[in-house]
Amino acid sequence: MSTLERLAATIDARKDADPDKSWTAQLLAKGPEKCAEKFGEEAVEAIIAAVKGDKRNLTEEAADVIYHLAVLLAACDVPLENVMQELDRRQGQSGIAEKAARD
Repeated sequence: MSTLERLAATIDARKDADPDKSWTAQLLAKGPEKCAEKFGEEAVEAIIAAVKGDKRNLTEEAADVIYHLAVLLAACDVPLENVMQELDRRQGQSGIAEKAARD
């Protein structure tokens, strides 16, 4: 099981946890809007670290971004496996061609 799969499983297990004892449960209890807001905040923090050239902080913020994206996916009932399948589908395809196919 990959790190991302373990993360998704942990988040799924926290859906029914006590929000007073789990940050993940707190976020999920607040719904997709709050989860999306937290994801956005973390993404901005990662951008700032990247622009500053702070690799250590960017590493930490990137982990936060991935975690909060996984929470957002769970809040929206989108399995991580669906995202992984979409990435697999795109593998070996030009990013330019893939984007053009969506437009």
